[in-house]
Amino acid sequence: MAQRRQAQISTIGARAFLLQAPGDFDLPAQRRIWALAHALRQWDDLGEVVPGMTNLLAIFKTTPEDPDVVTTRLRDAWERAESIDIKGKTIEISVHYGGEHAIDLAALCDRSGLTDREAVRLHHEGTYTVFALGSAPGFGYLHGLDPRIHMPRKTVPSLKMVKGCVTIGGMQTGVAVLTGPNGWNSIGFADLQMFDPTAAVPAIMAPGDTVRFLPERIEL
Repeated sequence: MAQRRQAQISTIGARAFLLQAPGDFDLPAQRRIWALAHALRQWDDLGEVVPGMTNLLAIFKTTPEDPDVVTTRLRDAWERAESIDIKGKTIEISVHYGGEHAIDLAALCDRSGLTDREAVRLHHEGTYTVFALGSAPGFGYLHGLDPRIHMPRKTVPSLKMVKGCVTIGGMQTGVAVLTGPNGWNSIGFADLQMFDPTAAVPAIMAPGDTVRFLPERIEL
């Protein structure tokens, strides 16, 4: 019988431990990460639990006396974690595809062999799940991108990509929440405040939410 692959656990400083899920980068793995996060929030000695993209960061209130004991606890918790499905809200984002902010659409077409109109159609016809928040306040990693428009991150980032650019990075898509250096590939623009630190809930996205992109305008 083939052995089941174990989660990888590493230390990040003295109080933090990073668990990385084995296997594919997919929704079943992410659902187990959500289940693990839910279970670990019941641990009294944990100060913070940060679920990421098929990984989870556990930050303890104080430095554990024996890191090996912590590693065993985390691995056991992972093995017990059952898949859960978060019933989030649906978010619709109007997008101006093409135009001045679609600085990488031509490169995407060159790589995929698709026309610009086909690439845009595949993007806005998708239904996406928010896997995790990170990278910048309110930025959502969106899973569900059609494999025909997967696009590696750029080796030389755009130095000043504009906040609101609709981007593709590998097998994910997202919306830039800050203006600045960005290695993802921009194919459009969304005029939407993704994060408001003064709001009761600052980020409009949360893990488990569903996102749809609506083509408000297509300029090709």
